[in-house]
Amino acid sequence: MDLKEFFLKQKQAAHEASIAVFGKIPPEHVSWRPQAGMLSLGEIARHTWMSEEGVRRLALENDWSYYERRIPLGLLAILGEVKSVEEELAQMERVHRGTMGTVAGFPLERWEEERVNPKFNVRRKVAVMLFGINEHHVHHRAQVGGFLHMLTGQRASHYTL
Repeated sequence: MDLKEFFLKQKQAAHEASIAVFGKIPPEHVSWRPQAGMLSLGEIARHTWMSEEGVRRLALENDWSYYERRIPLGLLAILGEVKSVEEELAQMERVHRGTMGTVAGFPLERWEEERVNPKFNVRRKVAVMLFGINEHHVHHRAQVGGFLHMLTGQRASHYTL
């Protein structure tokens, strides 16, 4: 198994686990947040897929447009209003399919290329950016799981017991 195959397997597993946890957000609590100034449950879902799409475009197309908006405006300014968990899960699925297809077609020999932007003080290899997508899913999946436990008292995990 090469690095690309490993990434794609890990990405699929991360996506399925994320969908399982984000799917436990009660529709009536899409705008719930632990305290003022923090992202709501719905905003975390939106941020997760928006970031994945932005990082994928940067890594594979050297397209910095996500960061060109996000950095000067801030995360909350680009998220917009989240209305339903269902819509966010559909977008997460759309972006996941896009990532899987685009990465599958991206030549393995290009995974060592660097994406450089002195304005943002960034120098990262494509491979590192792609694996960062999976790490980002894990981070926010755990965050949502913890918040849901605080909110509902119920376990919110993708692991079956």
